[in-house]
Order: sequence, then C-alpha cells, then structure tokens
Amino acid sequence: MDRLSLEQKQFLYHQGFIVLKKAVSEHLVDRALARIKSAKKGENLSTEKSMTDLVNASSITSVLNEVMGPFDPPQAAQIGILKKRPPGNHYNNLGYKDKDMPYYGAELHMDGNITIAQPQEIQQGTSEDIYNRYIRSGPKGDLGRTAEVMGHNYTPLFQDPEMTLGLGSFTAFVFVCLNDQSQPGCGQTSLLPRAHHLTEKFFQWQYAQNGHIGPEGPDWPRLNTNSENRSGMNYLPEQILGAFIDEDSLATPDGRRWPKPVQILMEPGDACIATYHIPHSGSRNENGTESRKNIIFRIRNKRRQPAKVLTGISDHPDRGWLGEWLKYEHGNDPWQRSKQAMCNMWNEWEGMRDIVAAATKK
Repeated sequence: MDRLSLEQKQFLYHQGFIVLKKAVSEHLVDRALARIKSAKKGENLSTEKSMTDLVNASSITSVLNEVMGPFDPPQAAQIGILKKRPPGNHYNNLGYKDKDMPYYGAELHMDGNITIAQPQEIQQGTSEDIYNRYIRSGPKGDLGRTAEVMGHNYTPLFQDPEMTLGLGSFTAFVFVCLNDQSQPGCGQTSLLPRAHHLTEKFFQWQYAQNGHIGPEGPDWPRLNTNSENRSGMNYLPEQILGAFIDEDSLATPDGRRWPKPVQILMEPGDACIATYHIPHSGSRNENGTESRKNIIFRIRNKRRQPAKVLTGISDHPDRGWLGEWLKYEHGNDPWQRSKQAMCNMWNEWEGMRDIVAAATKK
C-alpha cells in the first residue's frame, strides 16, 4: 500500500485516525524488537535507525506523502514501552488515583502541553497558590509565570514569549505497533474518535476571543483544583470532555464522569495514523503478557516551516527540544503560523482536500 483508498480517507476525515494493517514489514518489526531486547539499562534508542526505519523504510512514508504532503524523514522516535502492571495508588497527571481512573487509566490529552510531575499529596491554599507551586516545581525551578518554564516532558509552559500559545503542534501522529495488542487492556494507545473536529472548532473560538490558544486561553484553565489532589492537569477543556459524556460514562470516586476512549487494537507491523487534533492517551497494561511496545512519531507538513528540519519526536517544534528559542527569518511569525494551522486542521493534509470539500459542502 502506498496511498489510502477513498474509503480510508473518508474514515480518517470523520474519525480522526486510520489503522493500516501490516504497514511495516516483518523484517523491520523484528529488527526493532531485537534492538530493544539488546538495549542496555538506561540506553536511549530514540535515534536508532532500526526505530526510524519503521517510517523511513516502510510504506508509511509514501502514504503520508500522498495524504498529508512533504515532511522531514524522522531522525528520532518516542520509544513507547509500557510494562505490565496492576492499577497503582499514585496520583496521575489528572490529579486522581491511578487505580480510580476508568478505562485502563487513560489520561486523554492533546500533545504540546507542559507536564510537571504531579504532587503526591493533597495541595493546600488558593488556586493561585497551587498554580504557582506547580510551575515552580518544574526542572528549571522558580522562574515565575514565563515562557521559560519547562515541564518534565521537556515541553514549555507557553510556546511564545507573549504567552498567547499554550500548546505546541504538528500535523500527524504515527503509532507503529511492535507486539500483540489485539485484545483490550494491553497498554494500547487510546483515542477519542471524532473529537478532532471539536478541538479545531474550540481553537477557532479561542482565537476569535483574544488570539490566545490552548491552556490559559479562554475557557481552558491550566489546572483542575477540584481534582482529588487539587492539582490535576486540565488536559482538555470541559467543552470537549462534556461532548463525549453521558449517563453510561464511568466516573472517579468524586462522581466526575469521563469520556470512554477507543483502544486501538493492533498487531505487530500495524500502524495508526492520526491527526494532531485528536485527544489520545496511553493506557494501563493490565492484561498483556509482555510490555506494550509502540514506536511513536510526530510529523509536521514541511510547508509550515520549510527552513526548519524536524526530528520526528518533538511536540513543540516551534521551539528547541529543551525550549531553546529558534531563529526565524524576518516576517516569519511561527506562533501565528501554528495558530492558523491549529484553527484550520485540514490545510496541512494536502491529499485530503477533495474529501474535506465533499464532507463540508453545504
């Protein structure tokens, strides 16, 4: 397969993702697995050729070139290994006990958001006190509220110096599956189908209010001080979460209901391509017979910033990996370009234009 069929493109438009069966050859899968098995403790495999070849030497490259457009061949990948484990007693990033979180502990979020290690005790004080305590507990210490603040996930608090863009962004995810994840509860990537349309509309609404997009923009507070530890991340705005909640939705002990994501069931060599805009999460590997092994890539259409080379791993490519300020030519406002891309999702999916036009025709 070197391109998506009409039906697959229609599915991608409506659902926000598509699973490609056997998109990666058995040889490439086996080589990646062997490299993981041979890794020394603490060794970083993200730039290993056996990992990047899962895209660069597979049919995924031709599929993406046709459906999305030109992109930089990945030089690095996120090695998504989740060991088999029971539910934990720790507070997760949402501020709830892991054991209490439904749907195998899924923490639905959008990429490009800062994450600082969660306090494992209930926080005291006002919402402002808790916020200030949270951001100064990042790896750079107490910098105040500034775009210099970085998370333990290497993502900045804000992308721009003026603090109007609270999310990094790109165009497409690629999740490559290396082991059997054909049954639920094996640590699969979880997605919230169809929510990508709502996140795009929410960004458009935020931008229309005051030009600010993402957390700390209109109707999207950074922290949920009503969570169990009073310092949970609001990874998604309530308008998005609420649209996927009904009387059948499972709840945490405080009565809060949560959207039920779809676990993406895959086998070795399968790949899932998804839009940046789709809420997603890893999940708890309770039922697997081995560690869950997904290799994750973040791809951006080259036309957004032709002069910048992306490695394929960063969720904040307008900045350096450690938050460095990149140089841009005169007249090139990277924050504005990214805001426009976030508000107009399909502009960066060049091979989807006819599908989008047909689907949105009035």
